[in-house]
Amino acid sequence: MAPHVGHGQTVAKIILFGEHSVVYGHPAIAMPLRTLRMIARVEPTDGPGTLSGLGWTGPITEAPARFSSIVKAAEVASDFAGHPGAGLNISTESEFPPERGLGSSAAAAGAVIRAVLDAFDTPATPRELFDLTQEAETVAHGRPSGLDAVATSAEAPVHFQAGQATDLEFSPDAWIVIADSGVEGSTRETVGHVRARFEAEPDIITALLNRLGEITDEVVVDLRTGDVQGMGARMTEAHGILGQLGVSNTQLDALVTASLGAGALGAKLTGGGRGGCVIALAATEEDAENVEKALVDAGARGTWVHAPATGQMAGEVMQ
Repeated sequence: MAPHVGHGQTVAKIILFGEHSVVYGHPAIAMPLRTLRMIARVEPTDGPGTLSGLGWTGPITEAPARFSSIVKAAEVASDFAGHPGAGLNISTESEFPPERGLGSSAAAAGAVIRAVLDAFDTPATPRELFDLTQEAETVAHGRPSGLDAVATSAEAPVHFQAGQATDLEFSPDAWIVIADSGVEGSTRETVGHVRARFEAEPDIITALLNRLGEITDEVVVDLRTGDVQGMGARMTEAHGILGQLGVSNTQLDALVTASLGAGALGAKLTGGGRGGCVIALAATEEDAENVEKALVDAGARGTWVHAPATGQMAGEVMQ
């Protein structure tokens, strides 16, 4: 078939447990947010390619640095499809903000890769899609764990360790409130910060990373047994450890404090940190509403409430 307009879609994700420690071989648990989509459209062209997304439109060769993973995604997908150097008009549309720890970079790369392959009618296995996304993510994050590449295309929560992802058969039996701090975070920068700390203070940082890994293992048991109280306590402990690693900030700490004050079972930053989002666990819908209100009052720029079991977004508030 002749090249045609291609479409691709991925979703946002949250890391429930294991950010940063996952880079050092420890486990992590991530959850796709199926109602927050990243959509890509790709049209092959005989002329120079263009890119449109995140409020910017122009020649792909002049794309700002924040689009580096998308540019790389188009390149590796075109190569994979047997059309190296193809001219492509690429547009992306996101239902969630970038640089917030929600997987925007991997989601955009994954959606563009799928759209390019669709445009050239080129099939790919899940492993091939993962590998292509990882190539693009390396440009954005330097040494990505692979968690975002997996979670932004998953159907259910995933357990991830040492490059291997396993679907979890159970989801948190609680409400999850997600709050945008309004501050952009850079995973590349925070991963680099932890790496520098690790090299300068290996004993101290190793102990903190090991504990984060233990917490994730304990949460797998909490999920299996439905112990949301235990999961909440571990969530708050994990945030404290991430703070000791130097990847929290005053805004994130304030949102965590507000969540706990409003009755959350636990709360923590999610993703790279120093910006981005906080997630809070609530036992009931009423508790979730109270936590959401407290987060907005504490300065959250946007909130999403994730209902248990169904995985649907119960509500959304954007400030």
